[in-house]
Amino acid sequence: MKFERKHAWLLLVVALWNVLIWLTFAKNLSAAHSRGESHPTGYWVAHTILIVVDLVIAGVLGALAAKAFRATRSS
Repeated sequence: MKFERKHAWLLLVVALWNVLIWLTFAKNLSAAHSRGESHPTGYWVAHTILIVVDLVIAGVLGALAAKAFRATRSS
């Protein structure tokens, strides 16, 4: 696939959006835990795993965006 700058920008925006959303969710989840909200352990574990996995996905998308920017610069 030939990357264009529009692809790079899309990947970058989606990566940044994922980081913003999931870090906000992590902050809210932490605040809920600090307030002593009563949820089963599985709730906390599942949401923590979701946050970690989606932040990893954001990292992969960010790396692809950087690769796409480099590819369009050298073309």
